[in-house]
Amino acid sequence: MEFTHIPVLSQELIAGLNVTESGHYLDATVGGGGHTRLILAAFAGVRVTAIDRDAMAIASTKSHLQAYIPHRLEFWQGNFADYQPLEKFDGIIADLGVSSPQLDVAHRGFSFRQEAPLDMRMDASQSLTSAEIINHWDEQSLVRIFFEYGEERLSRRIARRIVSLRPFKTTTELAEAIASSVPPKYRYGRIHPATRVFQALRIAVNQELTSLERFLVQSPPWLTNGGRIAIISFHSLEDRLVKHGFRDSTTLKVITKKPITAQIEELNHNPRARSAKLRIAEKIIDTSGY
Repeated sequence: MEFTHIPVLSQELIAGLNVTESGHYLDATVGGGGHTRLILAAFAGVRVTAIDRDAMAIASTKSHLQAYIPHRLEFWQGNFADYQPLEKFDGIIADLGVSSPQLDVAHRGFSFRQEAPLDMRMDASQSLTSAEIINHWDEQSLVRIFFEYGEERLSRRIARRIVSLRPFKTTTELAEAIASSVPPKYRYGRIHPATRVFQALRIAVNQELTSLERFLVQSPPWLTNGGRIAIISFHSLEDRLVKHGFRDSTTLKVITKKPITAQIEELNHNPRARSAKLRIAEKIIDTSGY
């Protein structure tokens, strides 16, 4: 798979990061490597450690940025909340959520717009898939994740319908069942009625919010004093966690009182940037002894 995508809010992120000539930076969600490429291009002495849960993303980025390996670019595959650095960083970035290649490649099962197995794993080595959740979790558990992770107000009737019709094998089967369970006005609204449920399933499969909460607690001690952390989120649940995580930290100073959003020029060539929100904070004091 060619794992490339247009990085969102890239200029705003690089400017907010205050990249220095000999700095070492952590890209906690390297994806297609777009943000990492910009950091490396800022100065000849910059180094980046790049993380991703998706082996395909790392393999693709290695091929695109081969010239920087190993002296200026190194990789670690896994959940960013599980990472244990050996040194501090002058800046940390994270571009949360699912990337364009993951959405666009049918067999990953992230999108209901193409028929695919129910999967949604960012890390293909893990056992839990969306098929396991949809076909085996009890109705109340489905209601909970649809409501909490998808903010789906019709979570009860959707979960009831799914349980009555399962098992499901494909994304399109599931999307059709969801659509058939909601009123016509809801079915033909601004967004497809399966959108929120698929978001909820993706979050549950990959434990995205739990991982983000851990990362927000663990990452400030990884920064040098004056180092910055910049996080791009794509829905309100993530943004809320980032906002409160930055605000409640005893070692971070919030730089962005309000999130930075995409300008019209970026939206014209990358519509997926419309929901992106960038928040930045700066390390002010190290009390961890790390």
